[in-house]
Amino acid sequence: MKIATYNVNGVNGRLQVLLRWLEESQPDCVCLQELKAPQEKFPAAALEKAGYASVWLGQKQWNGVAILTRGSNPELTRSGLPGDHDDSQSRYIEAAYNGILIGCLYLPNGNPAPGPKFNYKLAWFNRLIEYSKSLIRQKIPVVLAGDYNVIPTELDARKPENWVRDALFFPESRASYQLLLQQGWTDALRHLHPTEGMYTFWVYFRSSYERDAGIRIDHFLLSPQVAGQLTDAQVDRHVRGWEKSSDHAPVWIELQD
Repeated sequence: MKIATYNVNGVNGRLQVLLRWLEESQPDCVCLQELKAPQEKFPAAALEKAGYASVWLGQKQWNGVAILTRGSNPELTRSGLPGDHDDSQSRYIEAAYNGILIGCLYLPNGNPAPGPKFNYKLAWFNRLIEYSKSLIRQKIPVVLAGDYNVIPTELDARKPENWVRDALFFPESRASYQLLLQQGWTDALRHLHPTEGMYTFWVYFRSSYERDAGIRIDHFLLSPQVAGQLTDAQVDRHVRGWEKSSDHAPVWIELQD
C-alpha cells in the first residue's frame, strides 16, 4: 500500500498539478492539507474521475484537509480534533481504509511568535498529543500524516540558523513533536533515512528550491502496529519544480500488505 501526504496549497488553483501527480505516482491513499476551499467547492467529481473517492473538511479561504483513496471508499471516522468544541478551524480528518486508521492533519503554523497564533499552535499540539495517546492505547494500526509545521531537528533544515526565530523551529514546537515520538510513534521518513537531509518545503523566494534550501515539516507517524510494515519512504521533490506547484512536495510511504 502506498500512502502519501501533500500540502497542496489551494486544491482548486492547483488541481491540474494534483491530478498530474496522482497519475504519475499512483498512490493508494492521499492526505491533503491546506485545501483553501469551502466544503461545497471541493473538486470531488474531478478526483473521482481520476479514480479517487474522498472525504474532506473544507474551510473558506484557509486550512482544509482531505483523504483520498482508490479501490475502496474511505470510511469517515472523525472530522476535527477533539478537545476544543469552539475550535472552528478545519485541521483534522480521519478515516478507515484497508484496515488502517488514517489521520490527516494540518498543524497550525504559529507565526508570528511569540503571540496568540503561537499559543494556539501549542494548544492544538497538546490536543493532538492527548488524542494520539488514546490511539496508541487502542493498539491498532494508525498512520498520522500531514503538515506538522515543525522542523524536528537541525538535520531537517538546510540552514537551521535561518529558522531559529520561526515558530516551526522554536524549542516548544520541537519538544511537542518529541512528546509524540515518545508515545511510541515512528517517524517514517527519518526511520529509513536517519542521516540524510531530506526536505519537503521550500519557500517561493530566494531561489530556495533551486538551492535546495528547504526544511522537512511534512511527516508520517506510524503506530507500532503498522511501523513494522514500512518498506519505503520518499519525497517527490521534483513536483515542487513544476509550474504553479505548491511550495510543498508530496511525501509517501509504502507498507507491506
